[in-house]
Amino acid sequence: MHEFIFKDNELYCEKIKVNDIAKSVPTPFYLYSYKTLTDHYDKLKAAFRAVDPLICFSVKSNSNIAILRALIKHGAGLDIVSGGELYRAKLAGANPKKVVYAGVGKKREEIEDAIRFGILFFNVESEEELDEIEKAAARLKAKVNIAVRINPDVIPKTHHYIATGKGESKFGLDFETAHKIFNARWRYPHLNIRGVHIHIGSQILNAAPFIMAIKKVMEFLKECKIEVDHFNIGGGLGIVYSIENPQTAKSFAKSIVPLLKKSKLKIVLEPGRFISGNSGVLITKVLYTKRTPRKTFVIVDGGMSDLIRPSLYEAYHKIVPVEVGEDCSTTAEKVDVVGPICETGDFLGKDRYLPGMPKGSLVAIMGAGAYGFTMASNYNSRPRGSEVMVIGNKFYIIKKAEGYKDLVRGETIPKVLR
Repeated sequence: MHEFIFKDNELYCEKIKVNDIAKSVPTPFYLYSYKTLTDHYDKLKAAFRAVDPLICFSVKSNSNIAILRALIKHGAGLDIVSGGELYRAKLAGANPKKVVYAGVGKKREEIEDAIRFGILFFNVESEEELDEIEKAAARLKAKVNIAVRINPDVIPKTHHYIATGKGESKFGLDFETAHKIFNARWRYPHLNIRGVHIHIGSQILNAAPFIMAIKKVMEFLKECKIEVDHFNIGGGLGIVYSIENPQTAKSFAKSIVPLLKKSKLKIVLEPGRFISGNSGVLITKVLYTKRTPRKTFVIVDGGMSDLIRPSLYEAYHKIVPVEVGEDCSTTAEKVDVVGPICETGDFLGKDRYLPGMPKGSLVAIMGAGAYGFTMASNYNSRPRGSEVMVIGNKFYIIKKAEGYKDLVRGETIPKVLR
């Protein structure tokens, strides 16, 4: 469920007409519902209350510091994967003891910054990374907590780009290597190797692959007599984009909580899309309608530089007119909704049935709160738009739109070329 609803043929975000926001904020822009965001966090927290998990929101899904702050105020921790995300976590006021740090390519300076901040855990992805963290901890005379990320070789039913628990994936360690690390803890005097971590993928619609992965890790710990006190089961819960029927937080918890209770370990969750996905939409404006013998194209001012998921993953996002008024025909027409980018792959939706959309009409691309703005780019030298948050009957610009000067900030022309 979300707080983007139609009243009298007009789309509202919570208690405000989207059309009214667009009078003050140029398109394209991202629009977020605070209530939807925090409600989804609260649903997950309630569903798993029996194991009292630490819920670390996946910053890569939506990294705006206002989004992070809203969740932190509700008790969330953060799952980060870069030095930049650590910087955002600090600005948002994160409790370092609720921050976990994953990612296969942590730099030396990023590791040291995280140690100084005092994060809860590094989720370690390779033996060389473990050595690098040991050296950094020694330099800083610190004792650092480590969770070993295990690749359980489980194949979830999702897009292959976002399936991260397969044996051939770059993520995590095989069981044999993980066992080797646990048996050699003495080699790492500055590290507390006290947790295991898994993350098998994203947009997973049922509990079966999670159950399989959790069981495999629990059997590994038991058979190898490995003692840890934390089990981070990652994230990956799917949401509704179209006709999906994903598990709810309640049904997911019902499936796996008995297993987690049996482990007697402190549980960490890393949800991203489940919390932020349906809390945001991309608002874009119709520029032209182009009819050809084979296709009708509705050309809007938002494109793959703003929302790359349809082009990258062939992902489906529901597309709705913000206002269905007298200027829109009552007969739906099959169209492709495309952007202004000079790429054939620049589309937001293909073969969609929409009412006539005159020039200047607003369109909402639904379910864009996760992996939307965070994956946006300046391709074709297009400034990125604003991010806006609605809280009740008020809206706030939480990121200003970029201008042309932002596009060339830091660029210089060498004297020899002048």
